[in-house]
Amino acid sequence: MEPLTLTTGRLLLRPFAPDDADAVHAACQDPAIQRWTSVPSPYEREHAQHWTRVVVPDDWHTGRSLDFAVVTPADGSLVGAIGIRGTGPVREVGFWTAAGHRGNGYTLEALTALARWAFTEQGCGRLEWRAEVGNAGSRAVAEKAGFRVEGVLRAALPNKGTLRDCWVGGLLPSDLGLPGADPYLPAGD
Repeated sequence: MEPLTLTTGRLLLRPFAPDDADAVHAACQDPAIQRWTSVPSPYEREHAQHWTRVVVPDDWHTGRSLDFAVVTPADGSLVGAIGIRGTGPVREVGFWTAAGHRGNGYTLEALTALARWAFTEQGCGRLEWRAEVGNAGSRAVAEKAGFRVEGVLRAALPNKGTLRDCWVGGLLPSDLGLPGADPYLPAGD
C-alpha cells in the first residue's frame, strides 16, 4: 500500500520515517509504554532505528500493518503512535501516547480519525482493540472512541515472553454512524 497522511483538527497521522527514530526512542523510554506495550525493554536506539527504517516501510509495502506517527502540524512533535494490523474485514488497532502529551485528547482524536478511515476507505467491517487487563488509560481512550469492551481473553496477549490476560473490544462502522462494507447479521437473543 502507498503511504498516506490523515489529518484531524489538531494532528497529522503520517507513516513513520527514519528521521523519527530519535523521537520514538525518547518516547519509548517511558516506563508506562514499556510496561503496557510490546516494545522491547530496555528500549534501545537500535530498536527505534530498525522499526522506523525497516519494519514500518516493509509493513506499509505489504499492507499487513499500517503504523502512523501522530504529530502536531505546527512543530512536528511526536504525540504518539497508532496503527492497524491485518488485511481482512476484521483488523486490530494499537496505540501509545508519549508521556508529555497524555490528557490532551490527542489519542482519542487520532483513533477516531483512523477508525473512520479504516471503515470508509479500507473496507474494514470491525476494528478490535486489545489491552492487558489493568491498562486503564488505553481502555478509557477505546471506550471514549466508541469501542465496546466485550470481555477478557485469557492468555491472549503475548508481551515480553509472557502470555497475559487482555480486555478485548470491538468497534463497528454503525457505532460511528457509518455504513458497513459488508452486511452484518447480529446473533439473536
